Amino acid sequence: MTSNRALKITASVAVVIAVVIVGLYGLIIWEGSSAREDAPALEASVAQWLLHYTVPASVRAMKNPLDVAAASADVEAGHQVYTKKCEICHAYDGGGRTEIGSGQYPRPPDLRGPDVERMSDGELFYHLKNGIRHTGMPAWTLPDRELWQVSAYLRHLPRVAALSPQMTAEQLPTGGAAHYVGSAACKDCHSAIYDRWKKTRMANVVQDPHTHPEAIIPDLSKPDPLVTFAKDDIALTYGSKWKQRYFKQVGDDYFVFPAQWDVTHKVWRPYFVKNGMDWWAPLYPPDNMQRPTGPLCDGCHSVNYDIDTKKVTEWNVGCEKCHGPGSDHVEHQGRPNIVNPAKLSYVQANDTCIQCHSQGQPLTNPIKGKYYDWPVGFHMGKKLVDFWKLEDHKLGELSFTHFPDGTAHKNRMQGNDFVQSLMYTRGVTCTNCHDPHGSDNEAMLIKPVKEVCSTCHGPNTQNGPHAPTIEAHTHHAPGSAGSECVACHMPKIEQTIADVNVRAHTFKFITPAESDALKIPNACNSCHTDKTTAWATEALRGWQDRSPWRMAGGAN
Repeated sequence: MTSNRALKITASVAVVIAVVIVGLYGLIIWEGSSAREDAPALEASVAQWLLHYTVPASVRAMKNPLDVAAASADVEAGHQVYTKKCEICHAYDGGGRTEIGSGQYPRPPDLRGPDVERMSDGELFYHLKNGIRHTGMPAWTLPDRELWQVSAYLRHLPRVAALSPQMTAEQLPTGGAAHYVGSAACKDCHSAIYDRWKKTRMANVVQDPHTHPEAIIPDLSKPDPLVTFAKDDIALTYGSKWKQRYFKQVGDDYFVFPAQWDVTHKVWRPYFVKNGMDWWAPLYPPDNMQRPTGPLCDGCHSVNYDIDTKKVTEWNVGCEKCHGPGSDHVEHQGRPNIVNPAKLSYVQANDTCIQCHSQGQPLTNPIKGKYYDWPVGFHMGKKLVDFWKLEDHKLGELSFTHFPDGTAHKNRMQGNDFVQSLMYTRGVTCTNCHDPHGSDNEAMLIKPVKEVCSTCHGPNTQNGPHAPTIEAHTHHAPGSAGSECVACHMPKIEQTIADVNVRAHTFKFITPAESDALKIPNACNSCHTDKTTAWATEALRGWQDRSPWRMAGGAN
């Protein structure tokens, strides 16, 4: 009896094993050996579970011993190793969208995704050191320090906006019953970000000199024929970096005094917008005291400017300028009930900044009898294109706003420039380079200007430049001003006041030949001011890594 039972059990086990073998064989035959398909969800989930538990517990508990701050030398060193060893499969941003990566089975994981984010420092180190069987991930024979450096860099991969939004239309707050509460309401939960933002120029572009007397930069006790007002006449100051203007309050309106302070040269200059300098100039009387700032300025220099009451929730670019009305978020913390530009499509994410950093006008004008120079009615959660159009430009024509090729001619047109760029087309956003919450770098860059471009670009990498070294690409000495990416691709040619210019944001390399043809300044002669365009053109012909056809005319 016992022997019959044992025989039945043995037979049953054999049948189960046979079924499993046949099932696996059938699955293999069904799926074949092709690497073109993505791994099934079940297979991916099981593999992820096994990946976690095959790492010894003692290793999983390890912490990265290096400096893991974003701007640290170790993270930058990890970036260099990643570029040489990992980028070919994982792409410069960790997304894995490369020719090799898209053909592997299983596909390289999105290194910015939740599965990798959840990995401990020790797990990342272990997989880099030992590789992963049955995948394209090799075991690297690198020193442990370099492996830890790569682990650190993986926490700081460049973030490129999705071509389609991560927040669905249903998740995207449109305002609704939510109302504005002011940036101070964000401080309790987001204190570190709030404290950084509070120190930025964005948070301090408009100041009340009665509560902040230090806001007034020039010494008003020194007479100047342009200055017809006294300190007590100033209700608000505007600006502090390149120029400073002064607002007078009359009733519930503000007006700009006709003198502005040139911060760079420390001199007074006239302030008056003449016809031809802005589209709205001929539509208002030729008198600063009859041109209120409400329709012309205040919508961008405040949060929630009400065109009926002429009141604001707060002056300056506060949290809700970029995140939309915050009352629901404050009341129900932790829910996705406020706009996060990082989760928007690249178009909407960039529109966060373009709403103010662009030259244009509302689709409907006048509004209630007044002409407005900002997108009235727009707030985050809505589509900017439904409220705003960018300034028109006719190619070949030089205007106050544009050079003949379409590059901006004046400040506050970064958006007009950027939407023309290849960077914009590829899904790059303003926050890939700038930190709107503040940084210690010029222009609130996420890294110093000499380093920020190398976040995504490097010699002989996917994004270029296609040269063995930066110096081989720039033809300038290492560390020199001419060897900086921005020197050639973002020349300072857009006027803010007098001869003080800001950088172009088309990222095009403007050739000397274009200067001759279109009267647009080029990067070469902007630095080599003692040389002619002919000299610069001849010098470029000697750069053997450049197409002579491109150097003779337009080049990107």
